[in-house]
Amino acid sequence: MLDYIIVGGGLAGIAFAEFCKKNNKKFVLVSDSSENSSVIAGGMYNPVVLKRFTPIWQAAEQISFAKEFYTHLESEWKDSLYHALPLYRKFVSVEEQNDWIIASDKPVLHSFLHDKFIANVNQYIPSDFGFGLVNDCGYLNTTHYLSRAINELKKHKCFLSETFCYDQIVFENDYIIYKALKSKNVVFAEGFGMRNNPFFKSLPLDGTKGEVLSIYAPDLKLDSIVKSSVFIMPLGNDYYKVGATYNWQDKTDIPTEEGKQELIAELEKLISCDYTIVNHFAGVRPTVKDRRPLLGTHPVYKNLHVLNGMGTRGVLLAPFMAKALFDYLEYNEKLDKNISIERFKDFVSNSYQNV
Repeated sequence: MLDYIIVGGGLAGIAFAEFCKKNNKKFVLVSDSSENSSVIAGGMYNPVVLKRFTPIWQAAEQISFAKEFYTHLESEWKDSLYHALPLYRKFVSVEEQNDWIIASDKPVLHSFLHDKFIANVNQYIPSDFGFGLVNDCGYLNTTHYLSRAINELKKHKCFLSETFCYDQIVFENDYIIYKALKSKNVVFAEGFGMRNNPFFKSLPLDGTKGEVLSIYAPDLKLDSIVKSSVFIMPLGNDYYKVGATYNWQDKTDIPTEEGKQELIAELEKLISCDYTIVNHFAGVRPTVKDRRPLLGTHPVYKNLHVLNGMGTRGVLLAPFMAKALFDYLEYNEKLDKNISIERFKDFVSNSYQNV
């Protein structure tokens, strides 16, 4: 008998699997890699909404927890995954400078926003108004991290590479049967794939498509992240990631010429050196209208649970939310009302009506 079947091999599903492993729970993770927002994600993390100079929800706690989570795996795997880097926000006006100063004086932001302006960070990134330094930033190499995590699961025979079939769940009194497996619980961490899940698809998941470029720019020699209308992030050996677009209508993971040209136009406003485009990627982020994750247990089917809605901040949110759901299921610790699916009363009432 398994404790958990985890459906989804992105940042959230992998994080939940790690807590299962750490706590000696028997589990299998099922994924067909059809949702690739975690793989193509920028991987960048920062504690501030850089458009408005406001803190993300529970910023300090998420930063601290993510650092401990990923560095522990680095030590266990003897690998490099989590890279701390300074981030510079380019200013485009005096008004933005003034807004920055006001924000940096707030107690909740003071430790994150440096209160002195930086005139120049790179000769090929001109700015008439300078830059603001954001602390506690960096990136996770998401592609390498997820590949390594799945290989570890395969090694321990905890991974099934297949499409999960919802109609093959058989409900018993206190467990479910799925094909040849018996499990006490199923955790759905499917990202935007949740739109096909008959148990949770009526939750208000509103996917947002994002496109990113990887480029080669040998003259740039940038050793920090720079954020303007787009970000540019060093990956080593003169390669950089550039992103990202936001499209609320297109729900496919197909790269578009329109998205590519938008990124090129914004990149060329940001840097003045030559570059070569190496790759162009797209994925649909699992976003929620109130910008909070989706955690909890199905109102009717008590063996089914959801871990979703990490949006644009999956690197920070995934470990934090996976731990919250694990503690909720194993130790009956109450979920914060901001992340519990119980906040969506229509979903709860409709679930009972549709049984």
